[in-house]
Amino acid sequence: MRIGQGIDVHAFEDGGTLVLGGVTVPHPRSLAAHSDGDVLLHALCDALLGAAGLGDIGRHFPDSDAALRGIDSRELLRNVVAQLEACDLAVAHADLTLVAQAPKLAPYVDTMRDNIAQDLHVDTARVNVKATTTEHLGFTGRKEGIAAFAVVLLDE
Repeated sequence: MRIGQGIDVHAFEDGGTLVLGGVTVPHPRSLAAHSDGDVLLHALCDALLGAAGLGDIGRHFPDSDAALRGIDSRELLRNVVAQLEACDLAVAHADLTLVAQAPKLAPYVDTMRDNIAQDLHVDTARVNVKATTTEHLGFTGRKEGIAAFAVVLLDE
């Protein structure tokens, strides 16, 4: 078995579309990024790549690549999963946390979980997604952005 962890952070910017876990979340602000800014999937990709010993998301999908501008992060995740499968690695479990003061994310967590399980080729019981606040502390508490944390366990 192999374990990996990933962390991602993006600042808010006015306008655009907020996408988290492959779900469009109604909000007047989006996350500033080269891709769609899906911090949850970016943290997950980093955790998966780390567990596999394959580096990190920036190495595989650099923000200097114009072809990746605005890309759907689910495409990035599917690419990472294909790399894992080529190494005979499978996801045993993924535990993911979103940290945001706003917007409220609880209504979207189950759909995020379904999307992620589908892209990981696992049953939803192998994926956990949760959201929390920082009680108005730090950049997330000031509503300046969103952070995400991921821990994964892979089977060889």
